[in-house]
Amino acid sequence: MRGRGERDVRALLEAHGVDGEIRTFKESTHNAALAAQELGVELGQIANTILLLVDAAPVIVVISGDRRIDFKKVKNLRGGKKVRMAGPDDVVAHTGFAVGAVSPVALPPGLPVYLDSSLRRYEMIYPAAGETNNMFQTTPAELAALTGGTESDLAR
Repeated sequence: MRGRGERDVRALLEAHGVDGEIRTFKESTHNAALAAQELGVELGQIANTILLLVDAAPVIVVISGDRRIDFKKVKNLRGGKKVRMAGPDDVVAHTGFAVGAVSPVALPPGLPVYLDSSLRRYEMIYPAAGETNNMFQTTPAELAALTGGTESDLAR
């Protein structure tokens, strides 16, 4: 799969008429704590995009940075038997993004996206924008529209 990055995220936002400013930082924001610190926002406002493998099938879960995914809930939602975190090679192979840069938008077609309901606690949230040092601002409703994702309670 060809590499994806900021240009893909920017193109998708523009195609949907979203004025989503992509903020780039000098330091990496590849984890929620670093991202929240750089943006000066609450940890929960960081929208982590995580690739899971459910019986080897890729699934994206977007969850607040202060929450953890309940694998049992994902397993039940997908009707699977085994759920595991994807490794770095899986992340690149299934999303096209580098680890720490996976955006919930501009993903390959057909990749299921689930948005944890914890994101709704905030007016504004900040997902990755395709690089390990950038993010964009959006609302939970706008993110749902951009991803076509299904909202569900997937947090522990």
